[in-house]
Amino acid sequence: MMLSLTFVPPLFVELWYQDGYTLTFHLSFAVTFGLGFLLWFPVRNRAQPLRTHDGFLIVLLFWLTASFVGALPLYWNIDPDLSFTDAFFESVSGFTTTGSTIFHHLDHLPHSILYYRQQLQFLGGISIVILAVAILPALGIGGMQLFRTEITGPVKDDKLTPRITQSAKAIWLLYVGMTITCALCYWLAGMPCFDAIVHSFSTVSTGGFSTHDQSLGFYQSEAIECVAIIFMILGAISFNLHYLMLKNQKLRIYFNDPEFRLFAKIILSATILVWVFLVIAADNNKSPDLLFDALFQAVSLSTTTGFLSTDFSLWPLFVGLLLLFCGVIGGCAGSTTGGVKIIRVLLLQKQGTREIKRLVHPHGQYVIKLGEKAISSRVIEAIWGFFAIYFVIFIVLLLLLLMVEQDFFTAYSALLVTISNSGPGLGRVASDFSTLSSPAKWILSFAMLAGRLEIFTILVLLSPTFWRR
Repeated sequence: MMLSLTFVPPLFVELWYQDGYTLTFHLSFAVTFGLGFLLWFPVRNRAQPLRTHDGFLIVLLFWLTASFVGALPLYWNIDPDLSFTDAFFESVSGFTTTGSTIFHHLDHLPHSILYYRQQLQFLGGISIVILAVAILPALGIGGMQLFRTEITGPVKDDKLTPRITQSAKAIWLLYVGMTITCALCYWLAGMPCFDAIVHSFSTVSTGGFSTHDQSLGFYQSEAIECVAIIFMILGAISFNLHYLMLKNQKLRIYFNDPEFRLFAKIILSATILVWVFLVIAADNNKSPDLLFDALFQAVSLSTTTGFLSTDFSLWPLFVGLLLLFCGVIGGCAGSTTGGVKIIRVLLLQKQGTREIKRLVHPHGQYVIKLGEKAISSRVIEAIWGFFAIYFVIFIVLLLLLLMVEQDFFTAYSALLVTISNSGPGLGRVASDFSTLSSPAKWILSFAMLAGRLEIFTILVLLSPTFWRR
């Protein structure tokens, strides 16, 4: 029933622009609300605290339900005429803030559909699950189980405030405030009002959907791209840090955080490497435009947003793959980004350094720390397990993709960007995913959900232990 309310804003957009698709959103609202009511009514008077098991199950069912419900307006829309597979793929891509799309000729789509696609990413950015925890106090202590399952990263017990509902509200207030500020900045930079609003949805959520086939390159405006760079980075930083910075009014909180420092180093290094290779490929053309394009695309892919200022698939292959691998790393834990998260890479690097020291000094005692905080061996073990399972899932999905798609490079890049929720790929999926077969789109839809839920949330449900009392 909550999800049915998400069809109201695009309905008002439709009424404003008179595109002729009112029935699409009326029907989607009625079906979704009706099904929700039928599920709720028989158990309306029952209440019990949620266990950890329930948290995993509810979060997964929420994402599946949201993806199927989100596909309804796209499927019932007359123009463009989509199969349900395409509609579901677009819905999953929106909710998981992946940004991979099956649409082409975006400039000719009705305003209501353009708005609706962007709204999917806004809602998926920090997810309606956290919003549910904030506004449904009936969940009680069970809200913590949803919060832990939904927040990204290996350490999930850091709450902003003592009460979980207050933490969820604080995150959403920060998120909404950043989105409104982003929209104002886009508008002041010269973007039309409608475009400014909907692009703010996909910028702070690090989603990457746009209203134009050329993405932000359509505007040919460095001012607009500068706004995008700032808010993509803000969206990729842990919201815990944003909260602490606003509370204490100290910018050094960002720079004291080891995860943020590594994130900044990755963006800087990627920018320099991309620029150097672009200069070489452009016969030593060292124009400022090359440096700015390198910065924009490094930020866009490192934050798993996927906005384009230019067609980076035309750049040297090394550059394209480097940017895609930046997307695999992703942003900070507790942010809106995809990828494996900076903190996992950082802790894995520290673990590797410790093992090298142990080879030299076998009896030495070395403690892994983040700042002044010691990290338990349990967290390190979980990170090793995550990377192992991530690699196995990637190989299995790649083999499945190659059963239905013969182009290895296209299949590889498509899987790389969907499981990392980073958006545009290379090869045949450089602009959109419409040329892929239906089985390939279902496989990639699973990859997007697995990446967004960080794999364990899905795999734990396949364990017999999960279903034992």
